[in-house]
Amino acid sequence: MMAGKDILLGIDFGSGGCKISAIDTVGALLGEASVEYPTHYPHPGFSEQEPADWYDAMCRALALLRERNVDFRRIAAVAFDGSTHNAVLLDGNMKPLRRTIMWTDQRSVEECAYLKAHYAERIFATAWQMPTPTWTLPQLMWIRNHEKEVIAKTEHVLFVKDYVRYLVTGLSATDYIEAQGTLFFNMAKREWAEELVAPTGLKMSALPRLLRPCDRAGSVTRAAARDTGIPEGTPVICGSSDSAVEDYGAGAVEPGDCIVKLATAGNVNVMTDRAVPHERTLTYSHIVEGMYYTVSATNAAAVCQRWFRDNFCDTEKRLASERGAKAFNLMDELAETSPAGSNGIFFHPYLQGERSPYWDPDLRGSFSGIGMGSTRADFARALLEGVGFSLLDCYGLIEEMKLPVKRLFLIGGGGRSRLWSSIVCNIFNLPLTVPSPGDASFGAALLAGSGVGIFSDPREAVRRCLRIDRELAPDPGTAEKYRKLFASYKAIHDAMAPVYRALRK
Repeated sequence: MMAGKDILLGIDFGSGGCKISAIDTVGALLGEASVEYPTHYPHPGFSEQEPADWYDAMCRALALLRERNVDFRRIAAVAFDGSTHNAVLLDGNMKPLRRTIMWTDQRSVEECAYLKAHYAERIFATAWQMPTPTWTLPQLMWIRNHEKEVIAKTEHVLFVKDYVRYLVTGLSATDYIEAQGTLFFNMAKREWAEELVAPTGLKMSALPRLLRPCDRAGSVTRAAARDTGIPEGTPVICGSSDSAVEDYGAGAVEPGDCIVKLATAGNVNVMTDRAVPHERTLTYSHIVEGMYYTVSATNAAAVCQRWFRDNFCDTEKRLASERGAKAFNLMDELAETSPAGSNGIFFHPYLQGERSPYWDPDLRGSFSGIGMGSTRADFARALLEGVGFSLLDCYGLIEEMKLPVKRLFLIGGGGRSRLWSSIVCNIFNLPLTVPSPGDASFGAALLAGSGVGIFSDPREAVRRCLRIDRELAPDPGTAEKYRKLFASYKAIHDAMAPVYRALRK
């Protein structure tokens, strides 16, 4: 480590915004900042983002970090992570050809049906996953079918964090865990699977070279230094997908560790010492070499709370502005005035279709059980409970697979809410550990340190730097009430699923 260079910067591009954490070499948080960026929904089921928004959000978040007295002259290294599956299609001059289709997009249902009919066995044997609209492969097939000229002009493909890192360093690459999110990557051989790239119409030469998460991927250029304030020449480490990095950064580095993620999306991820592919889960390599993790995931978690804030919480937004507070905190205060069970209201968070355990793009969100006595507080609490029930639905698939679970970590912005984390703990009826800060940007900062040798390896970085914020234990009475309500939650899903399917047709 160079003298005076003792700050590690982790830059996370989540589904809804850019979050940056600055830590020192023992893991103390020196500062953090975040800036949201928009997602565009031009048609029902569509979900897209503008690549330029990611870089702009990063620069704004970095400016906030400098205002909070983080000394950028002390930065030793930077690493990135980002939401996966999202291909940035670039022309020969590395300019984006269209908005990026996001992993929550549901437009490629017909392409998935084609892949299941003609390629399912080959895809599962090669990529260890099954086709759904989440994956890059069917998304690119949709573009080939509907915007053929875009595929024809595509000379380079990157992914969210890789595109921004290219703008910072001028070097084009991705990591092998990110590549696993495409559905055209050979998991066993760790190389692009040409026979699965073929249905997209892409040239093999368009695909980026592959690195490991802790590999160096260039340094900050003079132009990027002007934009970001990060000194020219600062080492940049590759990084990886947000779920891999946040699991790692939360301390889930041993088989049997389980992550419950309460962020824009929701995940239940179990760490394993071997790959356990399953047709209804996702399978990825872990940051720690030789380990894997199994993912059961819901499309919409904290994004539901943002949707509720933006559409129904003008009072909380106004009061937050007047008091210099956060609207989400005021929404929690409102929700806390409603009892467990929300006076009979249920919320199903299928605002963008659903992944685990149903893999049903036709599902839609709903509030049910509304009566004349229902209040905004009941709706606010029902939303928190509904996301918790959806996560428990995901956990049921892990139990069905009989994967051993030794300890559970609660992560994500929603986990910072005392009310929401308590609700999830009682719904699961299991003890939960909340790490600090334990998010993706913190994990990326640890990768930055590992990449430049401050830590001997990624596991040592976690052991040196991770802290525990609090331990949660369920209340038996509340947990029993939620156990009974969960049966009703499942019954409502079962009754409504065919209705939504008929509506689509």
